[in-house]
Amino acid sequence: MSFEIDVSCSHPTFRINESQLRHALQHGLQVERVRSAVLSLTVVDNANSHRLNKEHLQHDYPTDVISFQLDWTSGDRTIEAPSQTPTERSVNANIEGEVVVNADVAAEMAQQFGWSTDEELTLYAIHGMLHICGYDDQTTDEKEIMRAREKAILLGIGLTPQYPAAGRADDDEPPGDSIKLTSAAHAPSSISAEVADDTKEGTQ
Repeated sequence: MSFEIDVSCSHPTFRINESQLRHALQHGLQVERVRSAVLSLTVVDNANSHRLNKEHLQHDYPTDVISFQLDWTSGDRTIEAPSQTPTERSVNANIEGEVVVNADVAAEMAQQFGWSTDEELTLYAIHGMLHICGYDDQTTDEKEIMRAREKAILLGIGLTPQYPAAGRADDDEPPGDSIKLTSAAHAPSSISAEVADDTKEGTQ
């Protein structure tokens, strides 16, 4: 297994636990038995989350996590896409992607659930990683599978994920958004670099 994981923060005030986020992603990739991965994780604020969500997914609001699947190839040349099994959809796969998580949303939700912002961000990071591994949450069944994988991964590092109670309005929508980018124009770390450039220029 070979994992290259870059963690950065463009939030103007929040300070991340970089080692916790990197460790969680590495653990998640090992649990999913990924062969190799190049991942970047960027922590942003509401303004940058809103901008990226609108620009790439045409959703005019900030969100908790956005994932970009840049590449997915299997070690088995006969397999062209992730399986639809409940676990380990990227066994022996080589993946590349970017995950953008929103510290402002995490702080709000963490307060409701009684755990830390860092722990809520860790949930978002794993959620985004699972999208890149081939999981989805557009149906009730898929959402249940994805949450089961989140729980299995997070329990392995001593965290118990918190979710809105079933039936609550904020539990109707799947957390975050995901997109597959197949254009060669989207180089690794392009999203994180874009956020960093905007932050330097003072764009909010």
